[in-house]
Parts: sequence; structure tokens; C-alpha cells
Amino acid sequence: MIDLLSTQFVQLALLTAFVLAGIHAYLGFHVVSRGVIFVDLSLAQAAAFGSAVALALGFNEHSTAGYFISLAFTMLGAGIISVARTKDERVPHEAFIGIIYGAFTAGAIIMLSHQPEGAEHLNHLLSGALLTVQPYQLAKIAILYLLIGVFHWFLRGRFFLISSDRQGARDRGWNVGFWDFLFYASFGVVVTSSVDVAGVIVVFALLVIPSVTAVLFTSRQNTRLLLGWIAGFLGAFLGVLISLQFDLPVGPSIIMALVGMLIFAVPLVVLRRRFM
Repeated sequence: MIDLLSTQFVQLALLTAFVLAGIHAYLGFHVVSRGVIFVDLSLAQAAAFGSAVALALGFNEHSTAGYFISLAFTMLGAGIISVARTKDERVPHEAFIGIIYGAFTAGAIIMLSHQPEGAEHLNHLLSGALLTVQPYQLAKIAILYLLIGVFHWFLRGRFFLISSDRQGARDRGWNVGFWDFLFYASFGVVVTSSVDVAGVIVVFALLVIPSVTAVLFTSRQNTRLLLGWIAGFLGAFLGVLISLQFDLPVGPSIIMALVGMLIFAVPLVVLRRRFM
């Protein structure tokens, strides 16, 4: 296993996993704070549906045209999510998000059902293929996520306040729907690129599990972000090691590593509250 860590394809997989963990742990902070846990899963499935449409139209799954078709459907999902919120919450926002997920999931299955490589493509959309990531793919997502990070840095005051105090943002006269769309649109760009290399389920796990693990320990914003990043990086690293050691798929291995860390964190939190 140690020898494998020195090979290029494993190093690329690790670096890609770290890049994904970095951006998704940050976005996961906002998702968990807003209580829209499954928004990432819905947008990821919208991207997967777009990829299935591109394949049905004859485009390569990694082509530029395929990417923008996938991105178009992700933006559609982001737009629906940003406006699908009733003022009195008689229909929970998560209900709309779940409907979007179900519709795009069914659509992807239908689009791929008669494709010669439909089953293989569907498996790729779910679990990804981190061990086959190419240098140009890593460079592309690293640059893109850096740009998204800069975008969020300049608008961090708006995004953090809406995530933590939505009513307070309304009281200031902000158009919360517009800022929601900007957030979900940037979120969608990240998800579209992530699904292409890591798959829907891995992207969802990297988004939610590190943030949930962090919030068990603290409610302080900066500390939550730091712990979320640590959990994401460690889970990605352990998942790749588990995959190499036991010859398992790398995506599910990362998910199980993250879940194992979350389970391990629970008794630590209980002991911390009891003795501190």
C-alpha cells in the first residue's frame, strides 16, 4: 500500500479528494446552517441528469458540451430551489428539494435505460472514478473552486448572515431570494464539476458529514469551519487508504470513513459534555 501511495494515479486521487473536501466542507457549513441538507444531493442529481442527457445526445461525458449541458440543468435546479419557499413554510423547503431530487433521478434512469453503456454510466454518476482522474481534470476543478472561493470571500457577509439569521437579513431589506440564487448557482457550478469526478453520493457525503461532525463539537463559526475541513481531509485520506488496502471502490470507502469518524465522534462529544 505504501508503494501505491507513490504512484501518480493515487496521488492525483488524493489531491482531488482534498480539493473536493476543502470546498464542500465550507459549503456544507452553509447547507447545515440553512437546514437544507439534501440540496447538494438534488443539485448533484440535476448535474447527473444533464450528463445523461448529454450522453443521449451523443456527447462524450467529459466533453465541454457535455459539461455545459449538465451545468444548465444544475442551474435550473438552483433556480427552482431559490424560489421554492413558501413564506409561511406550510410546505417545507426540504419537500421541494426532495421532489427535485426524485424527478432528476427518475429522469436520469430513463435517459440511460436504452443506452449501450447506460448501467456503467449510471454507476459512474453515483460513485465517481477518483482513481482515474487525469491531471487536467484536477487542474480544472482546482482553478474553478479557487474562483468560487474568491467569490464567496467577497460576499461572505451576506451569505453567512442569511445562513445564520434569515429573518435578520430580511429585516435589513435584503432580497434574500436573489442572494439565495447566487449562493445556489455558485454551489451548482461546484457540484457539476464534482459529480464528474467523484459521483453524486460521494459529493453529498463530503458536503454534509464533515459539517455535521463539526457542529457536534461547537457552535462557533470559525471553529466549525476548521473542524469541518479537518474531518473532510482526514475522511478523504482514510477512505483512499482503505480502498488501496482492501481493494475496494474509492468513493464508497471515503463515505464509510466519514461515517466511521462521525460515529466515533459521538461518544467523544458525550464524554466532553459530561466531564467539561
